[in-house]
Amino acid sequence: MRALSSRLALLVLPLACTGAAQAADDGLRAAVLLDHLHGIDAGVTYLKASGQELKLDVLLPDEPGTKPRPVVLRFHGGGWVAGSRESSALSALPWMQMGFTVVNVSYRLADTAPAPAAVEDTLCALQWVGRNAKKYHFDLERVVTTGNSAGGHLALATAMLPVDSPFTHQCAANEPGWSGPYRNAAPKVAAVVNWFGITDVADMLQGPNQRSYAVAWFGSMPDPGRERLARAVSPLNQVRAGGPPVFTIHGDADPMVPYAHALRLKAALDKVGVRNVLHTIPGGGHGGFTGEQQLAAFEAARSFLRSLGIVPAQP
Repeated sequence: MRALSSRLALLVLPLACTGAAQAADDGLRAAVLLDHLHGIDAGVTYLKASGQELKLDVLLPDEPGTKPRPVVLRFHGGGWVAGSRESSALSALPWMQMGFTVVNVSYRLADTAPAPAAVEDTLCALQWVGRNAKKYHFDLERVVTTGNSAGGHLALATAMLPVDSPFTHQCAANEPGWSGPYRNAAPKVAAVVNWFGITDVADMLQGPNQRSYAVAWFGSMPDPGRERLARAVSPLNQVRAGGPPVFTIHGDADPMVPYAHALRLKAALDKVGVRNVLHTIPGGGHGGFTGEQQLAAFEAARSFLRSLGIVPAQP
């Protein structure tokens, strides 16, 4: 019996090594092709505000042609007080592999401008996508917003706030041409992929779910104006029939953004008939998921977007 087990081990070991080698080869092939087939238009100014030039990077295919491609508009996390587009640039890779052009966006943090500056900026980034669709061959029928944590909040808010929201006034002030009436060029967002984003900002300002980063985002703004503004920028208060479909990923042990935020958003979307999915990571915290959990979340998000006709079957 022991001899048989030894012989089986000798047979299985080369197969396991072959499988690992094949996975490594496949990973190398995917990385090489991503590099070979894509380029970056980096450091593009999309907005001037608070004395800053706000930048974004466009990660796009090098292939010739003018066929419109789906686009992901991505916002980094950091509680509206930290983080940068550069530090999380590799998060674009799965989207590029799916066949998206990726627009990776910077926005004003709290130490430059408190709430609602970040929301104003991301709304202007969406308008930039609309104005530059011809140049970069964006498919404006297939625009997806995404982000993690505060970036998830911004992805939701950017997609769900009304076109005529007063938070777009800054975009009008930055209109490239001064002649003629201002036109809001923002496309309608086709879907949101929300990674553990804040959905009820007011809930984070006081009470058991108070978080220092949320308080810092509002600075010294007094009530009742602070609470009124927090509710206005909360995706939970922007839920309406006909809104964009939402795919949410959230760990049920998240210490930074309560899992209840995801549950409440799902309940609100279900109530008005907006298509949505909540992908729960059992025992998951605030990101930091295992590789397999991260892969499963992206695969589920891709399936959701394919069911909406946004992701091509063969990117």
